[in-house]
Amino acid sequence: MRNLFLFLSLSASFITGCTGLPKGIEPVRKFDLQQYYGTWYEVARLDHRFERNLQQVTAEYSAGEDGVVVVKNRGYNTKKEEWKEITGKAKFKSDPQTGHLLVSFFGPIYASYVIFELDNYEQAYVVGSNRKNLWFLSRTPNISDADKNAFLEKIQANGFDVDQLIWVEHAK
Repeated sequence: MRNLFLFLSLSASFITGCTGLPKGIEPVRKFDLQQYYGTWYEVARLDHRFERNLQQVTAEYSAGEDGVVVVKNRGYNTKKEEWKEITGKAKFKSDPQTGHLLVSFFGPIYASYVIFELDNYEQAYVVGSNRKNLWFLSRTPNISDADKNAFLEKIQANGFDVDQLIWVEHAK
């Protein structure tokens, strides 16, 4: 019984840790999911194993059943020279007007998807539950130097390691 309690406590800590907010990061308020739907191009990210060697990355968000958001990620693996695609689901962490969702690509395990900057639904800065996961998304595959500099300034001010960014290439 004691081992079961320990297992459940550790599991709850793990799950809560993956669905929280990084210290000092606040999700956008007055979020409108309908405006967020559609295709986003990944402009930059911090490296993680699920996207290793991927370029031309896109994320498509659409309405699913029972208020669930369908998330379809796609990218070209430059090492294997093949397209990789995965479909998951997302739901709101709390209220639907706060840009904090929980996303799952692997069954019942969810992770934070925190939109902490949103420029007129044209560009979005997204973080996971810690500063190891970061994405810069745009409605277009190319951004201006001014947009790139604004992103770098914002994330550096928020404690992200800008030297570790991967700038995603898209087909011309």
